[in-house]
Amino acid sequence: MLDVSLKVLKEITSHSYKAYIVGGFVRDYIIGIESKDIDIATNATPKQLKEIFDDSCLPNEDYGSVIVEKMGIRFEITTFRKEIEYDDNRRPVEIKYIDDLSADLLRRDFVINTICMDENGQILDYLAGRQDIEDRIIRTVGPAYEKFSEDSLRILRAVRFATIFNFDLSDEIVSAIKETKHLVRNLSFYRKKCELDKIFTSPNRKNGIQLLLDLGLDIDLDIPNLYKILNMETTSSIGIWSVLDVEDKYPFNKNELELIGDIKSALILNNMDPMALYRYGLYVNSVAAEIKGKDIKNITESYSSLVIKCRDDIDIDSELIMELLDKAPGKYLKDIYDDIEREILYRRLSNERDKICSYIIEKYKG
Repeated sequence: MLDVSLKVLKEITSHSYKAYIVGGFVRDYIIGIESKDIDIATNATPKQLKEIFDDSCLPNEDYGSVIVEKMGIRFEITTFRKEIEYDDNRRPVEIKYIDDLSADLLRRDFVINTICMDENGQILDYLAGRQDIEDRIIRTVGPAYEKFSEDSLRILRAVRFATIFNFDLSDEIVSAIKETKHLVRNLSFYRKKCELDKIFTSPNRKNGIQLLLDLGLDIDLDIPNLYKILNMETTSSIGIWSVLDVEDKYPFNKNELELIGDIKSALILNNMDPMALYRYGLYVNSVAAEIKGKDIKNITESYSSLVIKCRDDIDIDSELIMELLDKAPGKYLKDIYDDIEREILYRRLSNERDKICSYIIEKYKG
């Protein structure tokens, strides 16, 4: 990935422009973790970049970015700029193209995200971002209060970076968040969920959750049940959302909503019970068990020992049931299936066709 990135830089610099990888990719490269976040900063304008990369995409010319794909890798290439004014504590309403990398870096959020790399793979660190990585601390580029007032999403990004890297927030950031945290109410619930998902899926999620609570962000994020998560061992973000109980506010896709509903239903059940395992499956019961502090190893063993795991495993079909009872299709078929499922799961009826047929004839015929 780095080789492809450097080739993109050289393609830009070969046209007498400046270009650097900046931000997340370089930060993660120094930390020693894999990153797919590749941003390039250049003094070339979007129009000039379109001339270099014929197949580039211009999503928003006012924003000063061009999207380029090379070898299946997506690059966002942004022209050096100053952001003049922000709207709704979120996005700049006016930008000005500039020709100076160091000035461009001053508009960015955190010092660890200002480290650059040139086309030769050399690191440029104007604001001492490497020192912050060594010190394991998050600091803003410029006054924290101003940065968070400009763009309130930076508040959640600060917590997210502190969580996933296990870094500390600077004292200035902590104070500024407490002063500006009410601004996160203006963020879309979609944006808030994106950041919270990254915190909830981090191996350091408990630190991140504690940090959100310590900063009082749980109230402004409309997640008042967050304190309940601290004693949970669940490694599933969907399990955390199930406890937070915010489906009426935060956006979830259909699959997420179904999982949340199933987990909530499974929470009140014995998750080693054959019927619970059969109805909701291994994943949902494991998440529910984790939430309750149960050992999921026993859940896995119980699920593996189920006689049947879905209706198709039952050694009979609807046609044969109708033939045995000499009846047309009707609601009774579901009732019979529910009955024989339960009998088989609790091992009171063997999952063999002849024995199931005998059971149905004896119980339902006539």
